[in-house]
Amino acid sequence: MIARLKNLAFSARTHAGFRRYAANTLWMFAEQMLRMAAGLLVGIWVARYLGPAQFGLFSYVLAFSSLFASIAKLGLDSIVVRDLVSHPEQRDVYLGTAFWLKLVGSVLMLGIIGIAAQFTSSDATTKLYIFIIAGGSVFQAFEVVDFYFQSKVLSKFVSICKVTQLVISSLIKLYLIMIQAELFWFVLISLVDQVTLALTLFLAYRYQKIGIFFSYFDITIARQFMLDSWPLILSGLVIMLYMRIDQIMIKEMLGEQKVGLYSAAVRLGEVWYFIPMLIANSIFPSIINAKKVSEAFYYARIQRLYTSMLWMAIAVVLPMTFLSDWLIISLYGEAYRDAGDVLVIVIWNSIFIFLGVASSKWFVSEGLQKILTINTVVGAIANILLNLVLIPKYGIKGAAISTVISQALASYFMNVCFSKTRKNFIRLTRSLKW
Repeated sequence: MIARLKNLAFSARTHAGFRRYAANTLWMFAEQMLRMAAGLLVGIWVARYLGPAQFGLFSYVLAFSSLFASIAKLGLDSIVVRDLVSHPEQRDVYLGTAFWLKLVGSVLMLGIIGIAAQFTSSDATTKLYIFIIAGGSVFQAFEVVDFYFQSKVLSKFVSICKVTQLVISSLIKLYLIMIQAELFWFVLISLVDQVTLALTLFLAYRYQKIGIFFSYFDITIARQFMLDSWPLILSGLVIMLYMRIDQIMIKEMLGEQKVGLYSAAVRLGEVWYFIPMLIANSIFPSIINAKKVSEAFYYARIQRLYTSMLWMAIAVVLPMTFLSDWLIISLYGEAYRDAGDVLVIVIWNSIFIFLGVASSKWFVSEGLQKILTINTVVGAIANILLNLVLIPKYGIKGAAISTVISQALASYFMNVCFSKTRKNFIRLTRSLKW
């Protein structure tokens, strides 16, 4: 009888925990669905208004700015969430230390962008656009509030903040189209977006009435954060390199109009990437807690995550493959017709992105960030080398092929190369079995 009562109690806690994580994921999913809708309606309207050439320049500026985004983020996202789950009593010290580290990282990033921009063929106006967008990284220090809500499985508050920012941004963009504004004003909105999100996150945290974290900074914790996160900084830098380097190389080799066509296809392909990110972020605390219960429970949860990710990716890839041409022409117009051939290829990247995002959480929980970084570096090098060969030969379709091959290498095949990750390769392969 006692054993049965214990089982009932455990079952109740399990179901309660499941409902909590499900509600958390639902809030994040609803917010991302709204973001996807805004991207399809407002974002595509902006692309149609600007045309392939100006939209290509805008996409190039965004791509160049995002190349160095991981320096501002400092790879702290999963690290801080992990430590907040394990040691919630250290909340203010963790958040305050992470906040000031991210602020310093943002300033460092701006300096690096200033140097890197000098080695491009961009004119003064393009460089100004790059600095305007990159300047928003200073306000990303307030992302530490998101870390706190993730650790408490309270993404409802973050979702409300992001929806508020999305509505404000979308309304302003629609107004700019109505008054036929120049490209400069659309660039400026990217900075306004960061300011708005930072403000709403700060207000959400104050709403909790749990004090403030600005006055806290612990040098010992800062050192530990950096020791844990430096592989993730490098990994994030390399990830953005091989996700955005294609647009930069296309601009230098083929011109801004081709960047516009390629970016239109990539944006439709990437619109689905929120799914693995929100699911992985939402259940990451439960994976950490499962590890405390038992190894079998922990790996069973990891396997379920991998399997779910793969089949969700397949559900996205198959219809998008057959509808690519129709979608491009219907949404962007005849001026973007050539982007359909790119979408047919680049959408298959989703399979390896979905698996890679889920797998990265396992790497972090196992403390294997260095191997994750090596995998990512190999993928980035492969992408650059393939671009050099395939872009001159196949144009923007060559860039799409390079992206898919390099992502498959980094997220999947590289697991075979290390003894500690071969079992992860097997788990990823087993995801094909429903």
